[in-house]
Amino acid sequence: MSLYSVVVPVYNSEHTLNELYERVKAVFDETLHEKFELILVDDGSRDHSYDIMEQLHDRDPRVKIIQQAKNFGQHPALLCGFHYVQGDFVITMDDDLQHPPEEIPKLIKVINERDDVDVIIAKYEGRKHNLIRRMGTWVSVYATSKMLKKPRDLEITSFRLIRRFIVDAIIQMNVRLPQIGNLLVQTSNRIINVPVKHDARKYGKSGYTFRRLAKDLFYDITTNSAFPLILVRNIGVISFVSSLCLALYFLIRYFLYGWTVEGWTSLMLIMLAFFGLILLSIGIIGEYLMHILDETKKMPNYVTRRKKL
Repeated sequence: MSLYSVVVPVYNSEHTLNELYERVKAVFDETLHEKFELILVDDGSRDHSYDIMEQLHDRDPRVKIIQQAKNFGQHPALLCGFHYVQGDFVITMDDDLQHPPEEIPKLIKVINERDDVDVIIAKYEGRKHNLIRRMGTWVSVYATSKMLKKPRDLEITSFRLIRRFIVDAIIQMNVRLPQIGNLLVQTSNRIINVPVKHDARKYGKSGYTFRRLAKDLFYDITTNSAFPLILVRNIGVISFVSSLCLALYFLIRYFLYGWTVEGWTSLMLIMLAFFGLILLSIGIIGEYLMHILDETKKMPNYVTRRKKL
């Protein structure tokens, strides 16, 4: 009999934690008849989430709870939970009940049948996210497929089943602001999708606003790819070649026909465009330099305030 570690980052989820625990418990005790531990990581909640987590821990010792000193984000919270897992397999899921615990047996069935698979990622059927979240996900999937050479048809979500040795490899990586999905792709190419249901959010709104999605996407691009630098370089090369061709054209036209070029407006527009491109290039380079500086600081991904294991 295997032990399954279910790791859940918690943020302002006082209304869903009890139901989440009961449903996870029912799945493992009544459906699968397997051993499990539920690791809840409070990521700086501003409500009574940690109080409820303490009640669940007192009621069932299989519930392990950790409280962060501040809100570090979903991925650092998962990384924190990974350090305390004891199971042979690790399951990650959200705290808002959009990932139905009743779908866990589908993931476990496939991992038991497929010895050649290291990671199973749930692929949502009938995704219940809003339009902005769906568009952000699509752009992120396309970008990461290019950056990490990930198959386009592999969908990255936060509902996953991972073999323990992959988790052990991830926690050895010293990466600032880790993105668990990207680390999985960089660790193994034996990853598949399994279709599962995706429920609508019962309480509150998603913390993934358009601004947050855009920020995360830009961070992913500038930490995993040199694409922005290559793009600016190519624009510079094309602009330089174009200017040489135009200069040659106007010189030939002047010496053969005596024609001159008029128009200070067009000249100023071109200058403003290229000055803007230069400033953009400096900004992109500065972003890369900031990432390097942040990595050299060796700041912790999370700070644990208290825990009950």
